[in-house]
Amino acid sequence: MARTPSRQNPARQKPARQKASGPKPEVAGWRSRLAAAELVWGAAAKGVDLETAMSASKAFRDLEGADRGFARAMASAALRAMGRIDWALGGMVDRPLAEIEPPVLALLRVGAAQVWVLKVADHAAVAATVEAALHWEGARRGGGLINAVLRRATREATAFEAAPVEAVWPDWLAAKLKAALGPEQARTLARLQLEDPSVDLSVRNPAEALEWAEKLEGVLLPNGSIRLSASAGLANLPGYAEGAWWVQDVAASLAAPLLGNVSGLAVADLCAAPGGKAMQLAARGARLSAVEISGQRMERLRENAARTGLAMELVQADARTWRPHELVDAVLIDAPCSALGVIRRHPEGIWRRDPKDLARFPATQRALVDAAADMLKPGGRLIYAVCTPAPEEGRDVVEAAIRSGAWRRLPVTAEEAPGFAHALTAEGDLLTAPAPEQGPAETEAPQTRSDVFFIARLERT
Repeated sequence: MARTPSRQNPARQKPARQKASGPKPEVAGWRSRLAAAELVWGAAAKGVDLETAMSASKAFRDLEGADRGFARAMASAALRAMGRIDWALGGMVDRPLAEIEPPVLALLRVGAAQVWVLKVADHAAVAATVEAALHWEGARRGGGLINAVLRRATREATAFEAAPVEAVWPDWLAAKLKAALGPEQARTLARLQLEDPSVDLSVRNPAEALEWAEKLEGVLLPNGSIRLSASAGLANLPGYAEGAWWVQDVAASLAAPLLGNVSGLAVADLCAAPGGKAMQLAARGARLSAVEISGQRMERLRENAARTGLAMELVQADARTWRPHELVDAVLIDAPCSALGVIRRHPEGIWRRDPKDLARFPATQRALVDAAADMLKPGGRLIYAVCTPAPEEGRDVVEAAIRSGAWRRLPVTAEEAPGFAHALTAEGDLLTAPAPEQGPAETEAPQTRSDVFFIARLERT
């Protein structure tokens, strides 16, 4: 039996759809997103600092130029705002964030940082981050979740904006900083946590500070520090190779000058690395012994001393037991501490800290003050500094020293800390927390955007 011919005109039939051949084109930018997520994963899930994470990430090491810089910027933004990002993401997933695979969560954080913090174009942020998941074995199965959540994030930016500013910290840290600084100052510090910190320089010859500020196109702060607008390429700037200046936060630079004229005096700098305060003292003519227990940190101090050409005796020893050959005129202690005042520079460290571990510092700090008492001539001066606002590591250590009868306080005056009148405490110490009214949009007093140091000056009785 003959086949019945088709009633449809073959000329009007649509050709069968051909399947696309070859691999699907890659989405541009996924490599930088993958590298950023590996950095966030390393810092948040594995507990390493950002520099270590960068060294360990092959994806990051394989990047060059602008791609590498963008990966670091994404990772830094995600870590800096991670508490608020997690607060907002928590309302967009159907399970606790802790139950999401760490690589997937790292990509979600990096994607959210692009959308909410860096203001990357929505399509580019979502597409490239999802593509990155396809190239990361640990995140490959989470591509659908990443796509859905990040698309929602582009539509609901208010979720991030609604997060409490203090959510940048874990609850225990927010409570601790509120107790130490008060709610208003803690909130201001939290806002500054979301900004990239500035780079401040100390000049070897303070008389040349204005000249160097002009050469480096920086801002001269009231105390003579120079603030730069960017940190890239510092080693290529004028004056670096010859050691005319070094990096040192403006708050950290306040401590050494409080010893007054040290020219020709015997001074011990305890816990001296990386050497900012030691170089200030040596540049002012002190006969300096710089003491540091860590061999790795001592190497950094040695490199800085060599670059600046400043004379100092380098001593690798435990400052609690080391003693100089003869009594000295002055001692500076930058004591080991919880470092809660510099977390804006190392935001990944927030999530690695154990609040129980912080209790170990006061005993070491008191031991260092006792050691300084053994080293000083009667009437000799001690500068005690810690980069934390925690009273048990600052104020309480100083008050205990005074109660021992070995010390009396020499109050700091506003003239001795130019630009930091707001940081003077009722007792005459310095606590360089930002002024309560200081916010991200204000620039009238740039020096108040500094690390948080507690600094006290004592005299050996």
